[in-house]
Amino acid sequence: FKMEKQSKPYILTSPEAVLEAFCAERDPAYRAFQLKLLPTVAPESVIGVRTPALRAMAKAMRGTPAAAELLKALPHGIFEANQLHAFLISELRDFEEAARETDRFLPFVDNWATCDQLSPRAFCKNREALLPYIDRWLGSGYVYAVRFGVRMLMDHYLGDAFSPEYPARVAGVRSGEYYIDMMAAWYFATALAKQYEAVLPLIEARRLPVWTHNRAIQKAVESRRITDEQKAYLRTLKIR
Repeated sequence: FKMEKQSKPYILTSPEAVLEAFCAERDPAYRAFQLKLLPTVAPESVIGVRTPALRAMAKAMRGTPAAAELLKALPHGIFEANQLHAFLISELRDFEEAARETDRFLPFVDNWATCDQLSPRAFCKNREALLPYIDRWLGSGYVYAVRFGVRMLMDHYLGDAFSPEYPARVAGVRSGEYYIDMMAAWYFATALAKQYEAVLPLIEARRLPVWTHNRAIQKAVESRRITDEQKAYLRTLKIR
């Protein structure tokens, strides 16, 4: 890993060139910081490359044979390769391709950071077509596929595309996995901010596991989008 920083823009035409770019951008202090936040990732798999550099690499690789090769090469064994993989999928413009590649990638995701930074832009205008994929991810049994499915419902279906059936789907998720339960709490806190009247009955009926229920309320009352009156009532709904 003793390499000079390469000049930008990145020229990434092979797996070797990608690894060289990772090594050139490594930051030991940042790596040490990352390891504290990624308890599910093997320390030896982390090089320590900052996110802006990885995003720049993805943009440089978009549509190239090297990008196609990296998307096929699973599992990677390097945290930054998984991050780059997520950013490459996020850059895809075709919905079917993005959904297919996401579906293939999710079983190999092993941490919350890669899961949460996977955000395919092609999903934004294809919400109806996305729903069957979300249902599959929610029922997949893969921790980060389930987490990703919940986040897709949060990102794309709490505005104009909202339906009361979507929070009911999230409420029906039962796992006991911290990274799923935390995302579910985040979902309901956001849903309370955006669709308060429609989502409140699920909280009042205690449809969520106790930990998720209380964490959702905690996050909601910390939000500036919730009124003081709403916050006061939500506090009365915490399960002691």
